[in-house]
Amino acid sequence: MLTREFYLKDANVVALELLGKLLVHKTAEGITSGIIVEVESYIGPKDKGSHAYLNKRTARTEIQFGVGGYAYIYTIYGLHSCFNIVTNVEEKPEVVLIRAIEPVDGIELMKQRRKTEKCQILCNGPGKLCEAMDITKKQYGFDLCSSQLYVEPYLDIDKSKIMVSPRINIDYAEECKEYMWRYFIKNNPFVSPVAAKYKKQFQEMFSSF
Repeated sequence: MLTREFYLKDANVVALELLGKLLVHKTAEGITSGIIVEVESYIGPKDKGSHAYLNKRTARTEIQFGVGGYAYIYTIYGLHSCFNIVTNVEEKPEVVLIRAIEPVDGIELMKQRRKTEKCQILCNGPGKLCEAMDITKKQYGFDLCSSQLYVEPYLDIDKSKIMVSPRINIDYAEECKEYMWRYFIKNNPFVSPVAAKYKKQFQEMFSSF
């Protein structure tokens, strides 16, 4: 699995490096895993899309102020869980939202949990992948450097295969909704839908990385 050092970097750097890695969750029902194909970054102090905007500390966001490599999980509409990975060092509240994965292990178990036979839509959204992998608020605060919920090396993704766009469904973030902080693997059929006009080559947008 990935070491602590991997997570102790800027959220945008970690987000890019997470593409192609394997997310694994071991449960009593079995093991599920998938290749991370789509992510979004949230950087608290300057990002109106972040729950920790302006360094806001609450019982929910407190874990973001610790060291990277821990699970930050919240629910939307009281129904769907969203799995985020805390990044960077202490007092820098940053996270990466895992938006989509390409199923690898435990596909039949994922289908049972999601009540669908269509593999392509099992995990092509943050709520879907959490349901398929049984990631809930019970895993909030889990150490991703442990042996139950973790990320491990898998594929090396060339920068030419990385696309970027604004983040999704954060209209409340005002001008911050236009930040090009959504990264995904080009032509991967397991990413969530995206407007074609926003697709940009990674190399065009972030040549400094």
